[in-house]
Amino acid sequence: MLVTWAQNLVYGASHTSSTQGGNLVKRLRTSVLIAALTLGLIAAGCGRSGSDEGSGNSTNEGASVNKKCSGATLEATDVGVSADTITITVMADVGSPLAPGLFQGNVDAVNAFAKYVNANGGVGCRQLKVEVADSKLNAEESKNGMIKACQTSLAMVGGNALFNPDVSVLGNCADKAGKATGLPDFAALANDVNEQCAPQAWILQAVAEPCNGTNTGSRDLKAMVGVTKFYKTVEPNLTGIFMVPGDLPTTVQSATYQIAAQAKAGVNFTDAYKVSGRAPQADFNTFVQAVKSSNGTYVYNGSNDVAMTKMRKEAAAQGLSSVKVWACSLACYTEAFKNEGASVTGTYVWLQFIPFEEASSNKAAQQYVDAVGGKPDSFGAQAWQAAMAFAQSVDEIVSANGPNAITRAAVLEKMKTLKFDAGGWIGERTGPKVFSPCFVVMQSNNGKFERVYPTKVGTLDCEASNIETVKLDPVQEATKVK
Repeated sequence: MLVTWAQNLVYGASHTSSTQGGNLVKRLRTSVLIAALTLGLIAAGCGRSGSDEGSGNSTNEGASVNKKCSGATLEATDVGVSADTITITVMADVGSPLAPGLFQGNVDAVNAFAKYVNANGGVGCRQLKVEVADSKLNAEESKNGMIKACQTSLAMVGGNALFNPDVSVLGNCADKAGKATGLPDFAALANDVNEQCAPQAWILQAVAEPCNGTNTGSRDLKAMVGVTKFYKTVEPNLTGIFMVPGDLPTTVQSATYQIAAQAKAGVNFTDAYKVSGRAPQADFNTFVQAVKSSNGTYVYNGSNDVAMTKMRKEAAAQGLSSVKVWACSLACYTEAFKNEGASVTGTYVWLQFIPFEEASSNKAAQQYVDAVGGKPDSFGAQAWQAAMAFAQSVDEIVSANGPNAITRAAVLEKMKTLKFDAGGWIGERTGPKVFSPCFVVMQSNNGKFERVYPTKVGTLDCEASNIETVKLDPVQEATKVK
C-alpha cells in the first residue's frame, strides 16, 4: 500500500495473543547472544506455543556458524564474495530535485548496519562492505544501479527505488561462472509492480500485487483497512479527501487500491487529489476548500511529511475546523514532522513495526536507534530490517553448508523460505512477498509521538481482517485522480 510515496509497509504476522484489538504481537526482550564471528543481532519474540524465541539467528545457530567459520579457509565464491568481504549495494532515491534526500535514511541505515555487524564479527565469516547507488526517482538511474550491483555485489539490500519498471537485470545478472543466476534484491520498499513481483526480490513492505502473472489490467489487490477501522472509532462518519503522491505514475497507481479499500471500509471520499513534492503551501488551499465544501471530517495523506505539514498549516490559515481525523502513514513518522509541534498536533500516523519511542522494549530496534546516533528514520528502519533479513539468510547458509557455500544462487534459494521477524521488531513472516495485517497507530502531540492504538507498549494489532482485497485496474483508475 502506498502512503509514503509508495506502499504502506507490511510484515507477516504471528506470535499472537487474544488481547486488545484482536491478535496483538507481543515483543518480549529475550536476548540471544550471537557468537563472536556471527551477525551479532538479537532475536526476540513471543510464540503461540509459549516459546520466547523469535525467528532469526538462535543461540544454537550462532554456535553453528561460529564453528563453521573457525579454522575455515575462506574462498571467493561469487561476485561480491571474496575471502574476507561480502559486498552489497543499497540503491535509494536520494538526489532527485523532486524530493532531495528522500530515502537518505536507507543509505545511512545500511552503512550503519555494516559498521555494527563488522564490529560484532561480520556476516558469513566475512566483513560487510556497502556500495551506494542513487536511483534519483528515475527509471534509467534505477536500471544503472542494478547493473552496477550486478557487477560488484552479492545482493542489493535495503533499497527504496520508487520508479523501477525495468528489472530485467535482476533476472539475467550473471554469477562468477557466467551463468545468468540472477541478483538477489532484499528491498526495503518496492512501489513498482515489476520489482514487487520479480522472482529475485524479497520485499520487506506490503506486496499488494498477486504476482501470479496477472499484474496488468483489472486484478485483485490488497490494502490495509485495519487502520481505517480504528479511525472510524474516532469519527464514525469519515468523509473527506485522499492526497495522492502525484509526481510519478507508479505512486498514483498504487494509491488507487488504497482509496478503493478505504471506501469499501466505509470512508466517503469526495475527491482524490494529486500532490506534487514541489507544491507550495498556497496550492493546498484547493484541497482545504474541497474539505470545507463538504464539511469533511477526514483527510488522508498518501504523500510525504512535507505535504501533510503544508496541508495542516493551510487548513489552519483558512479556518478549517471540521476535520476529526488527519491521517498519514510512516511517511509522517519523522523528526521534521514531529518538530512542527502544535501545527501538526493530533495527526495520526500508522506503522508496522514497534516504534522508536519503545526501542527499549526490543533489542533490534534499540540496536538500530543506537547505530544511527539516536536519530532514527522510518525508511531507515525498513532498510535496517531488510539488511537483517539478508544477514540472516547468509548466516543460515553458512550454518547449513559452510562459509564457502555463499553464492547468489544459494541466497536466492534461501529467501524463498526465510522465516523472519527482525528480532521481534515486526510481525513474523515467511517467504519473499508478504502482506501483513499488523499495525500500530501513533499520534503527534506538541513535538512528540504517542501510542494510541493498541494501547499496550510493544504490541501490534494483527487481525487478519485488517487486510481488504479490491479488484481494479490501477492504470485505469489513476486517470480519474485529479
